[in-house]
Amino acid sequence: MGSAQGEPFDQAFDPAFALHRGGKMAIQATVPIRDKDDLSLAYTPGVAKVCSAIADRPELVHDYTWKSQVVAVVTDGTAVLGLGDIGPEASLPVMEGKAILFKQFGGVDAVPLALGTTDTDEIIETVVRLAPSFGGVNLEDISAPRCFEIERRLQERLDIPVFHDDQHGTAIVTLAALRNAAKLTGRPLGDLRAVISGAGAAGVAIAKFLLEAGIGDVAVADRKGLVSPDRGDLTDVKRELAGLTNRTRLSGSLESALSGADVFIGVSGGTVPEPAIASMAPGAFVFAMANPNPEVHPDIAHQYASVVATGRSDYPNQINNVLAFPGVFAGALQVRASRITEGMKLAAANALADVVGDELAADYVIPSPFDERVAPAVTAAVAAAARAEGVARR
Repeated sequence: MGSAQGEPFDQAFDPAFALHRGGKMAIQATVPIRDKDDLSLAYTPGVAKVCSAIADRPELVHDYTWKSQVVAVVTDGTAVLGLGDIGPEASLPVMEGKAILFKQFGGVDAVPLALGTTDTDEIIETVVRLAPSFGGVNLEDISAPRCFEIERRLQERLDIPVFHDDQHGTAIVTLAALRNAAKLTGRPLGDLRAVISGAGAAGVAIAKFLLEAGIGDVAVADRKGLVSPDRGDLTDVKRELAGLTNRTRLSGSLESALSGADVFIGVSGGTVPEPAIASMAPGAFVFAMANPNPEVHPDIAHQYASVVATGRSDYPNQINNVLAFPGVFAGALQVRASRITEGMKLAAANALADVVGDELAADYVIPSPFDERVAPAVTAAVAAAARAEGVARR
C-alpha cells in the first residue's frame, strides 16, 4: 500500500527516511554576498587576480581555495556496508553520511562522489582527473580485491593522500583497542597470536598493520580456511598475505587455528561456534566486529574472553572507523601531506589508545566516538608523524 505522498507505507513513518529526505548535507558559503562590492570580490573581477596568482604560482591554490580542506569520498557502490553491490545511487546515503562525519568529528569538508563504473582503470582515471579540486581522497565501499590496486595506483599517480578507510581506518582502531587490551592484561603485543576471520579489505589491512606494530603472529581465514602458502586457489593479494602471516604454518579451518590463540578478530560476517572461542587461551580478546550480527555474540564471548569488542554502538568497546579517519585526514591536510604513511597510521593508533589513559578497563579499551579528545589527539599525532617522515609540505 502506498502513502498519500506516493511512498511505501512503512517509509512514510520511518524516522530514517524522514531524516534522509532531501539528503543529509549541503554546500554553504563562507563569505557573504550582500552587495555589488561583495560580488565583485567573490566573483568577477576580483576573482581574476586570485586565478592569475595561482596560475603563476600553483602552490597558492592551497591558500586561496578550499583544496587543502576538502576530501573526495569516492565509491563505486560495490561493497556498501553489509549490503554488498548495490550500485552508486544506492550508495549515496552512506557517502553523505561519511561526509558529515568528516565535518562533525574532524572539521574536514568532504564531497560524496559515487561513480558510474566498476572498471578499475576507469575509476583510477576518473579520480586522477578530479584530483586538482581536492586535498585528499577517501576510497569507500569498493570491493576487494580491486580496492587494493585502485588505492595503490592512485597513490602512485597523485601527490595527495589516498586512503581506503575500509582497510586502514578499521586497522587503526583495531590496533588501538588491541594495544589497550594488552596493556590492561600486562601482555606485550609480541607475545600475542591473533586469528582473523575475513580476508577482504579489512582483514588484509588489519593483518599487515598488526605485523607492522609487532604482534607475535597472525593467521587469516577466508571462506575456504586459513590463508597459507600450500593453497592453490589464492588471489595475488592473498598469496602475498600468506607469505607475511601464519608464521607457524597452520592449515585447515578457522576453528582449529583458534585453539590456544590469544586474539580473535572478526571482519567476515560469519558465525564462530562457541567451542572454538572456548578453546582460546585464558584471558583471550574477542573483537567480533561484523554488523549488525557479530561473529560471536558478546554474551558468549564474555564467558571466555577478558576483553570483548564489537562494531556495534549498543555494546562497550565499539570498533568504529569514525575514531580514525576524520583525525587522520585533518592531520594530513593540516601539513599538506603528500601521502598517509605507515608511520602516520601507527601514530594515529597510538594517540587513539592514549586517549583512554587511566580510565582503562575491560569495558573501556577504546574511546567513544563522541569523546571530544579523540580528533585533536589523532590530528596532532598524524601531523607530527608526517613531518617526521618527510611527507609534510608545510
